[in-house]
Amino acid sequence: MQKIAPCLWFDDQAEEAATFYVSIFKHSKLGQVTYYGDAGATVSGRPKGSVMTVAFEIDGQELLALNGGPIFKFTEAISLMVKCDTQQEIDHMWEALSEGGEKGQCGWLKDKFGLSWQIIVPQWDEMLRDKDAKKSERVMKAIHDMTKPDIETIKAAYDSP
Repeated sequence: MQKIAPCLWFDDQAEEAATFYVSIFKHSKLGQVTYYGDAGATVSGRPKGSVMTVAFEIDGQELLALNGGPIFKFTEAISLMVKCDTQQEIDHMWEALSEGGEKGQCGWLKDKFGLSWQIIVPQWDEMLRDKDAKKSERVMKAIHDMTKPDIETIKAAYDSP
């Protein structure tokens, strides 16, 4: 078990969301589902016997989805980063996670539940920290000018004279 795992607060879509995420990522699985009993239903206002939490794992990352009611909503203040090694993987993640949601700039998107995701390429960090400031500036501009990440465009910006 991981020492730290995100808990994602949903109104009443925890099970739907966990199933959706598990369907997108390889090496993923649903875990234990807990249900509201008398005490939890009284405190939360959720119906007794309804889904309270769904544990799930995506690519080795443990998460918990909670049906906590409409009190809190997701914001861009937190996002989940997906590091993609190939353009094919970027394309898959971009389309699958944004289905029913919103596509944003610089590899950011919101899924149909309102959760923010960043689709990135691990090499970007290295490129953005390059000692040659002109290279890192070209990469930053290229990233800012796109929505869905394009590896070849980023590499071309990095390698251009």
